[in-house]
Amino acid sequence: MDKVLNYLQVNWVEITGSILSLIYLYLSIRQKVSLWIFGFLASALYVVVFFDSKLYADMSLQLYYLVVSVYGWINWKRGKEEKELPATVTTNKMWLKLALATVAIYFIYYLVLLYFTDSSIPKSDSLVGALSIIATWMLARKLIENWLVWIVVDALCVGLYVYKGLYPTVILFVIYTVMAVVGYFQWRKTILYK
Repeated sequence: MDKVLNYLQVNWVEITGSILSLIYLYLSIRQKVSLWIFGFLASALYVVVFFDSKLYADMSLQLYYLVVSVYGWINWKRGKEEKELPATVTTNKMWLKLALATVAIYFIYYLVLLYFTDSSIPKSDSLVGALSIIATWMLARKLIENWLVWIVVDALCVGLYVYKGLYPTVILFVIYTVMAVVGYFQWRKTILYK
């Protein structure tokens, strides 16, 4: 019992961040604008978790999530009318832009992690970071394919976090991977195809 209490005491930030992240995920699937509040709080906690684990791209990603949470809240609300943004599909032209942005973000992350940090896994951390930035932007714009990108990201994160020994976060990302599939099919029910 003492070991469990000690573990909870030492890892309370990661555990709390995981719980808030699950609430965020549930609200994302339900397309509830309040998801951005829980995302903001979870990201603030995960800045600490990833800094301590030397996952610097993931840490900077959490800082990005803090900003995108504010943007997502505003964008989903659409200003004064408080009419929520409808979900849509990503155009081919937008996919090309997103692919180019992903490659650029990956190389920026990789070079920074390789030359300016003590990151032990700069390639994996950079890939997760780049794809996560794109997926979060897609979520903020309410593009249904954000869920497909998240499936890939979340599955990659499971391996990354096992390697780093972040077991509450591993459990979170196994759930994220499964729920990203659920989210995709839930959003498809409400999608407005252009």
